[in-house]
Amino acid sequence: MARLLSFPNPVNEKAARTVAAGVVALAVATLSSRQLLLTVPLAYGFVARAASGPRFSPLGQLATRVIAPRLGAPKPVPGPPKRFAQLMGAAFTLAALCCFLAGERTAAFVLVATLLAPALLESALGYCIGCELFGLGMRLGIVPASVCEECLDLSKRRHLAGA
Repeated sequence: MARLLSFPNPVNEKAARTVAAGVVALAVATLSSRQLLLTVPLAYGFVARAASGPRFSPLGQLATRVIAPRLGAPKPVPGPPKRFAQLMGAAFTLAALCCFLAGERTAAFVLVATLLAPALLESALGYCIGCELFGLGMRLGIVPASVCEECLDLSKRRHLAGA
């Protein structure tokens, strides 16, 4: 079971950015169509990716198996911060789904709209807000160093990234 719910480390940043682009597309579709039922696949995707990386996520599979390989050589980055980012997305989309089911449509739309900025920054610029918050948690001692040794050592991070 632990292997089934394991998260990849490292993660291909090109695949992560592709997933983020898919999140942007689905969030924009949700907001523009005013169809909050689209929060169901959005929330499922975040939960599935947080639990096991791309393994059970259709968007994760498309990104890792089809799109990212066509974007050139993989660009490995540490996995734990990416998992934290997926957990943050899961929290927002599950909250949006709960608001929708409770009849609080405006709150649900606000939560979905809130996802747009981080997903757009990740997909377009490779800037991961969840990863930055994870790093802050490490610097503050909230996240133990043992969770991501390469996150603390910038030389390892550069090596992973191929720089």
